[in-house]
Amino acid sequence: MKKTLLAAALATVAATAAVAAPEKYVLDASHSQILFSYNHLGFSTTWGLFSGFEGDVMFDQENPAGSSVTVSMPTKSMFTGWEERFGHFMSQDFFGAKDGDLISFSSTGIEVTGEATAQITGDLTINGTTKPVVLDAILNQSGDHPMAGKPWAGFDASATVLRSDFNLGKFAPFVSDEVQIKISIEAMKAE
Repeated sequence: MKKTLLAAALATVAATAAVAAPEKYVLDASHSQILFSYNHLGFSTTWGLFSGFEGDVMFDQENPAGSSVTVSMPTKSMFTGWEERFGHFMSQDFFGAKDGDLISFSSTGIEVTGEATAQITGDLTINGTTKPVVLDAILNQSGDHPMAGKPWAGFDASATVLRSDFNLGKFAPFVSDEVQIKISIEAMKAE
């Protein structure tokens, strides 16, 4: 009798653990963007973006704090809308970017702050320097994608970073040291 009860208890724990395990979602590059903006000499807000990047989310719907995210993108995949600005950003004044240089983010913890909100702490690596960053995140929606017919999730997030923390502080404070980051991603459950 004791063996039967112990086996049933272990089976219940194992089943619960299996249900609660995070599931891998892969970013949908065609519907994911990272926008950045900064103040230029007090006259304007200048925008740029990254798209087509790679990453995955280990998404635990039952225990969001047990989720994680990793994202990376080639530095040279930045889009500024003006070729000369892009060239200046890639020069030694800023990134000194070479083919293959990556910008990456890897979460180190998630604190749930509301029904669909969380703060995601992680390591942001830019220009060879890694610093902790906190993203204010919102789960927009999760469920079956109406066209793909499989589980999907969408998130928005935002943060402010100091470019000087990443050895990119040229012309600060005239060109704002603070850079606003806005992120919107869609991710599909991995096969």
